[in-house]
Amino acid sequence: MRSTAVRTPVVIVEDDDRIGGLLERALTGNGYEAFWARTGRGGLAVARREQAEVVLLDLGLPDVDGVELARRLRAELPGLLLVMLTARGEEIDIVSGLDAGADDYLVKPFSLTVLLARLRAHLRRRPAPRVEGPVAIADLTVDTAARRCTVAAAEFPLRPKEYELLETLVLNAGAALSREDLMATVWDENWFGSTKTLDVTIAALRRRLESARAAVPSLRLPTVSTLRGHGYRLDPPATS
Repeated sequence: MRSTAVRTPVVIVEDDDRIGGLLERALTGNGYEAFWARTGRGGLAVARREQAEVVLLDLGLPDVDGVELARRLRAELPGLLLVMLTARGEEIDIVSGLDAGADDYLVKPFSLTVLLARLRAHLRRRPAPRVEGPVAIADLTVDTAARRCTVAAAEFPLRPKEYELLETLVLNAGAALSREDLMATVWDENWFGSTKTLDVTIAALRRRLESARAAVPSLRLPTVSTLRGHGYRLDPPATS
């Protein structure tokens, strides 16, 4: 069984300490697993080692040509989401970057809010790796293959959307999930209705977890935490 948080690994390849530090803090604070390399060769090594899902690549690197590095990254990690960050804003530079395999291109100076929104949009459109089998957090187990949830081996009945929401939270345990990402994953990426349905489903999940705790006080179950202005996070129970 697995019991680890699923956090998207992002490699930042940036030689500017100020920009690299800002990106590392912003990504970590938004639930990504950030790795920062200050050289192209270092970035390639880290991307290989971590099997990066996302690379933020500065084209103006001190040791290698950024466009050539983009081609190499694309060849070695074909499923990679590759976003170029550069001061080169001419049309020919953008075209060269996209032709080299970039999925997106942001010209410096850029907005961190826009960058994070673009990452969310790109990642929503990519099929998520499917975990087949049981995933356990303390006494709660979600079997993604069977679409079945148990608490201390006893059936934990859930409505379809409650199950899908809990599965998403469990597979990303410990990570901050935005309301938009949860709506896109559990309901539909083109959902235009109220996100109140998310709050109602979260409340139902909390009631079910609390009922299970009340019935068996010794149970160790995770908690759904509200992140004001952002979304939710599933926190494992505190170790005694």
